[in-house]
Amino acid sequence: MPPVGGPRRQSFLTEEEKKNRPKVTKELLVRIFSYLKPYWKQLLIVLIAIVISSVFNLMPSVLTGKIIDEGLIGRSMNKLILFIVLSLAVTLGANLIGVLESYMNTWIAQHITYDMRNKMYKQLQKMSQRFFTSNNQGDIITRMTSDIAGVQQVITGTLTSILSNSITLIVAIVVMFQQNWVMALVGIAVIPLFIIPTRSAGKTRWSITTESQACSDEINGILNETMSVSGQLLVKLFGMEQVEYDKYEDANKRMVKLNIREGMAGRWFRVALSTFSSIGPMLLYLAGGILMMKYNSDLTVGDITVLVALLGRMYGPVNQLLNIQVDWIRSMAMFTRIFEYYDMPVEIESPADAVIPQEAAKGEVKFENVGFYYEKERQILSDVNFTLESGKCIAVVGPSGSGKSTLVNLIPRLWDVTSGTVTFDNVDVRKLDLSYLRENIGIVSQETYLFNGTIRENLLYAKPDATEEELIEACKKANIYDFIEKQETGLDTVVGNRGLKLSGGEKQRISIARVLLKDPALMIFDEATSALDSISEQKIQDAIEPLIESRTSILIAHRLSTILSADEILVINNGVIAERGTHDELIKQGGVYTQLYETQFCKKDNSQPEVFDYTEGED
Repeated sequence: MPPVGGPRRQSFLTEEEKKNRPKVTKELLVRIFSYLKPYWKQLLIVLIAIVISSVFNLMPSVLTGKIIDEGLIGRSMNKLILFIVLSLAVTLGANLIGVLESYMNTWIAQHITYDMRNKMYKQLQKMSQRFFTSNNQGDIITRMTSDIAGVQQVITGTLTSILSNSITLIVAIVVMFQQNWVMALVGIAVIPLFIIPTRSAGKTRWSITTESQACSDEINGILNETMSVSGQLLVKLFGMEQVEYDKYEDANKRMVKLNIREGMAGRWFRVALSTFSSIGPMLLYLAGGILMMKYNSDLTVGDITVLVALLGRMYGPVNQLLNIQVDWIRSMAMFTRIFEYYDMPVEIESPADAVIPQEAAKGEVKFENVGFYYEKERQILSDVNFTLESGKCIAVVGPSGSGKSTLVNLIPRLWDVTSGTVTFDNVDVRKLDLSYLRENIGIVSQETYLFNGTIRENLLYAKPDATEEELIEACKKANIYDFIEKQETGLDTVVGNRGLKLSGGEKQRISIARVLLKDPALMIFDEATSALDSISEQKIQDAIEPLIESRTSILIAHRLSTILSADEILVINNGVIAERGTHDELIKQGGVYTQLYETQFCKKDNSQPEVFDYTEGED
């Protein structure tokens, strides 16, 4: 008999799914089944279990006929007890085998998804900055979580469903024809009576469910936006409490109406299904009665009972096999999406013969005729040439969007040049081992990112085996240790999600301490004091200035006093080095640097420079 609750899954393809239906090829199928190959022994156990379980599940229906004919009508207590015990035994056996099948299925599915998740995560780690800046983060997470999790449903659901339902249906049909071929044909003919209301109700309920989901998404969106820390603050500041309440009330009212409609649709479905469920057995009883009474058939009451029971057993497999095409297409689409990510080319990786210098890195950098673009029609850098010698400091300034951050990101190969060469210690960075290169470069970025953990955990990310003394020393150099000492739990203070429990200056100084623990040969400060108050900026500046005196460094848009201490200033404008030299030399040129100086470098008086108040967005 069909399940009373009715269909809960969508049993047909949406227009979007039809439009994006994947092309199923031999190569795709081979690739999918390659993930099953390592577990073929476990799959064989599952197959055997499915066959035995399917046969055992039909045995009680057959034994029911024996119980009626030979036990009850034949008035044999021994046979009555024997067939009842056998029926209970095969039912128990089928359930126990079902447990084994379920366990093995889950075991296989979990191990396959484990393999696929690891492969996906490893592949994503290899992706360049271009991938993460070009793709939606939500889509990336969906591929990593929902799509791969769907593989488990394919194995435990779709594949198992095809096998078990096919076997159950075949065995049921064979047994029905063995009992009586006329009754078997009548039984097969009434199966559509079960299917029609199910599929019709399924479409109706799915349509309502789709509307409910959209309404639910709207409600969740309102809650996420207005109940977050920033959202509720914005609502209060603009006095929009009533407006947001009205929006929520309206969505909530629509959700109630949809839920009522869905509940009633299910109710009418159960009425229709119950009616049709009664018609099938009645027709079999009628056909059986005619055969027994009119044609002196050897058909027995037990045989008719068996046929009616088998008919009920056939509904589920037939309905699921009719819908299996939908599940199959969705499964293929899911695998196709996963494989798209697996097959993405890795733009930036270590070459097969990567160079790993044996001597200590000096941090020397040289740009030779460097060009770079994200899209060919929009050139970011053109013919950039400069040399940074070991122990020296270069400052890079320029208008917003001129390419300053892009320039320094080419050194650790967050991006690769599209023309020209960048060398690190006289070796093309594309020839160096990527891990070696990035181990020797430390970047304090404009946007500080801290993990949701303690200060200690965030610092140890740079050097997991760092001692307590090393942590303290790095914090002192970064001018943050005084703050840490005042905290009740010291280094074990929790910083919150993305470091939200700390101020911008505190986060930035912890970021500097983290880079210092790494002890790189080259340090890059990219807008490290951008958008900070003057006190926080001063503390960070006090931490930075001693560092640039002791190691090779590149500075982007810091306050004027730091730029003055740089060995050379590069002025980037429209993707090229427009000017270069010391502060005095550039001022005399009366060019871009002079304009920046006059408009964006604040002065306390005519002789004493104040803070380089040169803040800007991302390049």
